[in-house]
Amino acid sequence: MIQAAFPKLLSSQIAFDIARTVREGFDKHYRLFRLVSQQAKQLFELGDWVMAQQQARERIDFYDRRVQECVQLLEDEYEPSELSDEVWRECKLHYIGMLSGHKQPELAETFFNSVCCNILHRSYFHNEFIFVRPVVSTEYIETEELAPTYRVYYPAADGMHFTLKRIVTNFQLNARFANLTRDIEQVEQRVNAFFGEELAPNAQFQVLSSLFFRNKGAYIVGKAVSGDQELPFVIPILHNRHHELVLDTVLLETRQVEILFSFTRAYFLVDMEVPSAYVQFLRTLLPRKPRSEIYTILGLQKQGKTLFYRDYLQHLKHSSDLFEIAPGIRGMVMLVFALPSFPYVFKVIKDWYPPPKETTRAQIKEKYLLVKHHDRVGRMADTLEYSNVAFPRARFSEELVAELKQFAPSMLEEDGDQLVIRHLYIERRMTPLNIWLSQADDAGIETGIFEYGNAIRELVAANIFPGDMLYKNFGVTRHGRVVFYDYDEIEYLSDCQFRAIPAPRNEEDEMSAEPWYPIGKHDVFPEQFGRFLLGNDKIRKYFMKHHAELLTQQWWQARKESIQRGVIEDVFPYPQRIRFSCQYAASPAPMAPSLPETIK
Repeated sequence: MIQAAFPKLLSSQIAFDIARTVREGFDKHYRLFRLVSQQAKQLFELGDWVMAQQQARERIDFYDRRVQECVQLLEDEYEPSELSDEVWRECKLHYIGMLSGHKQPELAETFFNSVCCNILHRSYFHNEFIFVRPVVSTEYIETEELAPTYRVYYPAADGMHFTLKRIVTNFQLNARFANLTRDIEQVEQRVNAFFGEELAPNAQFQVLSSLFFRNKGAYIVGKAVSGDQELPFVIPILHNRHHELVLDTVLLETRQVEILFSFTRAYFLVDMEVPSAYVQFLRTLLPRKPRSEIYTILGLQKQGKTLFYRDYLQHLKHSSDLFEIAPGIRGMVMLVFALPSFPYVFKVIKDWYPPPKETTRAQIKEKYLLVKHHDRVGRMADTLEYSNVAFPRARFSEELVAELKQFAPSMLEEDGDQLVIRHLYIERRMTPLNIWLSQADDAGIETGIFEYGNAIRELVAANIFPGDMLYKNFGVTRHGRVVFYDYDEIEYLSDCQFRAIPAPRNEEDEMSAEPWYPIGKHDVFPEQFGRFLLGNDKIRKYFMKHHAELLTQQWWQARKESIQRGVIEDVFPYPQRIRFSCQYAASPAPMAPSLPETIK
């Protein structure tokens, strides 16, 4: 009976052709995605950091371009009247068949959804037409025999030193190491000291077959498997000032590896034939990270968005608390709300902004897009951008509904028992720094201010001026790192004019409530920062101890001139203290101020 019905069900040539067009569109996308990841190795070998960053930025837009190409092809080929509900249902079934044996089926399903959602009305966003849930399993997908997902090494059989050297040399980097024997010895000492007696005689090292490239670093990612334990390790490879390769350190603590793979950093470039296998491997190293974040940090941000939304729907189904206005000082540009049981916040651009804000919705979206494409150096939160998100009206507090209607009515649509928000951003929830500082003891305040200043310094190293530097615009992560998350006034540092306040010409100037000197649109006066940041005596004490130079025009101007000369500074995603030697860095790293032992 089923066999008799199936041929009739799959009888539309149009449905088959649409499915084939979408699959070909995805295959083109992933082929180009892998090509950029493969080219990252050559750019690293050459030390071409400018081109490496440019390609990383351009790759972010690959997905949307391929989706739009595919949509355009379908809209040019077919009249809307030809695309009936039956055609779309059958198209999905054909597409499922085309994914048999595919190496990236979960990504291909998401691509299908993106194309359909660009063509169909949101009322069709259900399981008959798109992949609300995955259909094709990603378990045990086979890679090509000569390119396994990971390689296995046995240190007990070959010796630790030889094993570590094989791990490094197997990547066949076409660049000279300064002193690989010395570096291997340092890695070996750290590994032996850290693992100690934990490594069983039959322990093995499993190492992912592709290097992870980001900015000026390449990373070997693996784990030691000893009995029932899986212990992560990451070995960063850098260029020294003589353009030779060095092993900079080895990351062995889970916390260090988690920070390396943080949502506050740029996406890695990794050549993956079977991305789900890489995600599964990384989850054994990062068990607290959801799969959505791992896909995102690998540059597959659309898949990350898809998995995040599925996780969100599941959470909504199994919770009962209400969405409410997020705690903290209310912003002038964004309306922020949250579900207390869910570790994310939802941000909606308001329809109007009180003085002195002078901006538009389009400009704010451009700022968020800038951050998406820029190197976030571990100090800017990544955002997930969504359109036409339907929320259950019953889960919204009345206060929140009133706020949305007052400040963002154009973004809100009531559709039966649902509230549809036309555009929003979603970010990982953090404790606002101003709240964190108000609840901290003296040691905590010093930690927070030290981290705040470091966040500013690292943003500056990436050519970012945050604009509004108030503590309320920064958050504290669960690792205690301070991260910037309010982007409506962000600028490139190189576009700013850092000025010293001119001396008053006379007593009238000195007593004036208004500036007696002209101020341009991009003028910044660092000596004024203290007026807004240092009202609390304890905060002032620790800020002046660690970051007094941030209040001087000279410091900012020097950083700007360095950027204009084309210098790309090193910003390390791990502590300076664990590096083998700062002398091997491409540029000398600033030394951390001396802190009490309780803070180090």
